[in-house]
Amino acid sequence: MSQRASTAVRAGQGSDPLPGPGAPDGRVRLTLRQRLSRWDAKFSPYLYVSPFFVVFLLVGLFPLAYTAYVSLYEWNLIGGQGDYIGLENYRRVLENPYFLKSVVNTFSIFVLSSIPQIVIALALAGLLNAPLRGRSFWRMGVLVPFVVAPVAVAIIFGNLFGDRYGVFNEMLGWIGVGPIQWHVDRLASHVAIATMVNWRWTGYNALILLAAMQAVPRELYESAALDGAGRIRQFFSVTVPMIRPTLLFVIVTSTIGGLQIFAEPRLFDETMARNGGSDRQFSTVTMLVYDFGWRLRDLGKASATAWLLFLIVVAIALLNYALTRRLTGQGEKR
Repeated sequence: MSQRASTAVRAGQGSDPLPGPGAPDGRVRLTLRQRLSRWDAKFSPYLYVSPFFVVFLLVGLFPLAYTAYVSLYEWNLIGGQGDYIGLENYRRVLENPYFLKSVVNTFSIFVLSSIPQIVIALALAGLLNAPLRGRSFWRMGVLVPFVVAPVAVAIIFGNLFGDRYGVFNEMLGWIGVGPIQWHVDRLASHVAIATMVNWRWTGYNALILLAAMQAVPRELYESAALDGAGRIRQFFSVTVPMIRPTLLFVIVTSTIGGLQIFAEPRLFDETMARNGGSDRQFSTVTMLVYDFGWRLRDLGKASATAWLLFLIVVAIALLNYALTRRLTGQGEKR
């Protein structure tokens, strides 16, 4: 092999430039344009994804860290920062009688909304995935509740769940059932608020699951049909296992959103002055944060409450994630 050929072989095996007379060590000196091209190939992917991380840092991590800082001080909305008191704000929040009540209300509304929401969304996505007439119309139709403003949703459901002249109480009267005090009874108010949440978010989650179902290979359904499986059996044996990652995503996001619910119970209050009913019967933790921060103007207690809610959300989300992976078989060793 000639010297020129051996040099070409060595150049192809490594990433170093070809040797030449341009530098003392025999290497070719790269021009400015070549160096810029190398830097562009190396750093441009990070530049493309950097806007997300910058925005997340500004509106996500920084407020979270600053809230933790505020929770360690006496901090008045008008007077500003006070003395350092450590974990005293957390003790005050935990001893507050409304905190435990708000936590119970939050979990009650979360269970009544998230579980039916996911089940209905999964069934609705399966129907929209079937060969129906006007599929595009129905797929767009399920997204309409999501784009309706929360205030408009509150007005609609306020008329449906009215204590005296509500539509549901009128329908219950047709079958001899007395009127339900939707804004007074604790469980009834939770059902009403959960219905609002389900109406708004079920279609959105259904479209996410539908997108995952569209990516399932058709050959799997053909093989299942040849084995004698009907549509229902195909749905549970083929569709659901194939969309496990997306289903897990929907469950985790529904958990996080359900535990941070604020707009629906806040707007469900007819006067919007009692912050969760006359006896706080449908007050949530986020409404308690709002109450501490804006009505009592105690930003220290509001920040401590927000951090307690953050820890609860993280714990429940991780538990939900682990249980879902185990139930769907994602955690098994392969």
